[in-house]
Amino acid sequence: MPRFKVTACTAEHIGDRAEQQDRVAILTSPRHPNSLLAVVSDGMGGRTGGRMAADQVIATATHVFRDLREDDSGGLLGLLVTMADEAHTVIRLSGMSSEKEPHATFVAVIVRGDYAAWAHAGDSRLYHFRGERLMHRTEDQTYASFLRAHGREKQALDAERRFKHMLVSSLGLARPPNLLVGDTSDLRSGDAFLLCSDGLWAYFSDAELAETIAGSSPRDAVGELVRLARERAQGSGDNLSLAIVKLEAP
Repeated sequence: MPRFKVTACTAEHIGDRAEQQDRVAILTSPRHPNSLLAVVSDGMGGRTGGRMAADQVIATATHVFRDLREDDSGGLLGLLVTMADEAHTVIRLSGMSSEKEPHATFVAVIVRGDYAAWAHAGDSRLYHFRGERLMHRTEDQTYASFLRAHGREKQALDAERRFKHMLVSSLGLARPPNLLVGDTSDLRSGDAFLLCSDGLWAYFSDAELAETIAGSSPRDAVGELVRLARERAQGSGDNLSLAIVKLEAP
């Protein structure tokens, strides 16, 4: 029998912006049986540039997951690194040819059996919940977070106000991304992963996200989270996107 029953759902909302530059996908691949890939990307760099960058992230992740085997790239973590590296290169080349400066966040997780591997660059987040308990949350790669990590709390608070969306790492910038990775081989029934852009997580505490996801199906949870985010944005919300992957007893 399978170790878990996996249920998943995605959602996007344009928010109060003129264009949707977030992208989200959940993928399977015959080269990776019993595995599931979830990806979220938040594009930036002008109207068409941001959309193009996020599209390239999803297209590249799809290509790598469907065409490469684990032993071609060093396991599931290696696949995620390959996805990010190739997407970064494609976005850089596309930006040069179009004379734009596109870039995009990247957060992805591959779940298989009782193992999960994830990677991220930027400020789109991954949360790993066990019931209503937070097991892991990725660290935002913003200028404010960078200052806080170096003990400069006063400057960090100022940066959160003045440079809220300034990233120190993402795909497509002139310098290579500082891709952060992690994994666990201890998944259990009741575990869930949430991947989302800042247009969603900005309106919730960790505890509120955990409670909503633990108490609902992924489909119902994404609907409720989108509804609450839109309500709390009060007419000034950013694009938002999210994917929920939940593990249950078979």
